[in-house]
Amino acid sequence: MNNTKWDELRLRMYALAPPPTWSTLSTTGYRSQPDREWFYHFREGGYEDIVHVDIQVETPVEREIVRSALEAIHVPGEETPGGFRVFGYLHDGQGADYI
Repeated sequence: MNNTKWDELRLRMYALAPPPTWSTLSTTGYRSQPDREWFYHFREGGYEDIVHVDIQVETPVEREIVRSALEAIHVPGEETPGGFRVFGYLHDGQGADYI
């Protein structure tokens, strides 16, 4: 994904009340701690090394709200048991649908 799409994601999640928890996996293999602060923390250090972001949901209602927000911005990803995964990079041969 490019910086514009990451910003769309960040601002869309920031606008939810309460915002969902997220964590990222970087190209170095580092997984960030779960965080709920989307406005400053999510963009700290830029987006270039984000392999994917996991967005955790706590209730079925929150899942629907987050799904709707992700569908509106059309990002590459998948639904997971705990929420959603949005891809920044894909491995060779790996495919992805759009949420």
